[in-house]
Amino acid sequence: VQLQASGGGLVQPGDSLRLSCAASSGFSLDYYAMCWFRQAPGKKREGVSCIRRSDGHTYIKESVKGRFTISRDDAKDTVYLQMNSLKPEDTALYYCAADRGYGNWISGADFEIWGQGTQVTVSS
Repeated sequence: VQLQASGGGLVQPGDSLRLSCAASSGFSLDYYAMCWFRQAPGKKREGVSCIRRSDGHTYIKESVKGRFTISRDDAKDTVYLQMNSLKPEDTALYYCAADRGYGNWISGADFEIWGQGTQVTVSS
């Protein structure tokens, strides 16, 4: 099982990006909560946003509220993170991860499956 993250890049402050996280062929994310985490150099990994299919529950980090939106397309087994009004402090390596219930949405501890990171750099 693999998660493939994509969509990162180098953008200017105020720009937008949409990250995608797709499951490998034949694997369903139906029973998984999906999260985006990020880690900037010298900083701890932090949860950015999560979504759980079973009840639609979502989590969004306070500092990105109103700017980032998580969504999922279950038909495509893909999760998205729409990032608007990007700021330099959003610069980080962004990871998607999947878990069936015991993972920590804030730290990422105990998450079952991780994708590779996609770099987001916000700079003028």
